[in-house]
Order: sequence, then C-alpha cells, then structure tokens
Amino acid sequence: MKDRTLIRIARFVSMLFTPFIVPLLAFAVVFLFSYLSVLPLSYRILVLGMVYCFTIFLPQFTIYLYRKINGWSRRQLGHRERRIVPYLLTIFSYVFCLLLMFQLNMPRYLSGIIVAALLMLVICVIINVYWKISTHMAAIGGLVGALISFSVLFFYNPIWWLGLSILFAGMLGTSRIILRQHSLSQVLAGFGVGFVCGVLGIMFL
Repeated sequence: MKDRTLIRIARFVSMLFTPFIVPLLAFAVVFLFSYLSVLPLSYRILVLGMVYCFTIFLPQFTIYLYRKINGWSRRQLGHRERRIVPYLLTIFSYVFCLLLMFQLNMPRYLSGIIVAALLMLVICVIINVYWKISTHMAAIGGLVGALISFSVLFFYNPIWWLGLSILFAGMLGTSRIILRQHSLSQVLAGFGVGFVCGVLGIMFL
C-alpha cells in the first residue's frame, strides 16, 4: 500500500514538473519579480500566451499525435530509441518561437530563456543517441541556472525562488528514480546539462 502511494506521488510530481512548463514558468517569474513587472499587462499576457503556444501546446499536441499514430503508451514512448522524434518536434516548435521573438524585437534576456531551452534540448538529443538522460531534470536545472543568471542581471535576491527550485529538483529527481525512468547518474547529468545551458543561454549567448 505504501509503495503504491509512493508511486502515485512520484507520478504526480513528474506530471506537475514536466519539462514543457519550465520556459513558461521562467517567463512568469521574470514578469512578476523583476523590473519587467512595470510592462503593460496586455503585453505580458501576449508574451506568455505566445510562449505557452510554442513551448507547451504545440509540442505536446504533436507528440500526442505521434504517439497515437504509433499506438504507444506514455511509458512506451519513454524508451530511449523512441525519444528522438518527440525531441525534434519540440526543437522545431522552440525554433519557431525564437524566430517570432526576434521578429518582435524582444529583449535578448527574454529570448535567452528560449535559447537556453533550445540549447538544452539539442544537447539532450545528442546524448540520448548514446545514453538516456533525464530531460525533466535538465529542464528544472535550466530553471535554477536561469534564476541565478537573472539575479546577476537584475541585481535581485532570488533566494526563495532558488530554494524552492532546488527543493522541487530533489523531489523530481527522486520521483524519476522511483518510477524507474532514470538512474541516479542520468538524473544528475540531466540537472547539470540544464544548469549550464540556463546560465549560458541567458548570460553569454
């Protein structure tokens, strides 16, 4: 009974902190807790809506169609050799989002969130050809890296958000191991890749 409860909790945590939600969460944090909060509400909602469409709705919808066409369950799609196409579908969607941001002349540090996510995805695709890596952990690692980067750029103290993100990262990593989706090394490697990409994408690229 305890094992079933633990597995249910692990599944809930994995679904709650899906990699798709992290870019939207990063934009929301920046719009709420930096000087960008002074921007018109309509502008912020427009940007968040655009980010939602290209980083959550389109990738999930196209991956859902791909899974249904092949008759696979969510768990079957998690096999390393079957993750390449979902990765590519997500990358294409992120590229379109980035191009649209360039067309709208958005600040570099905003488009940097998508750059960081795109860089993370490309690296995960390359690694996944040879070895399964946790994209869940890469995503939340990218969020931690982005928080540190924005704290440097905007001179604010992110301690509460940083503490929560690290706590959630621990919960998520534990959940992925409990569900036997990843080993400890795959979880740690994913977090490391995401963290580096989060810092590079916003601070230097």
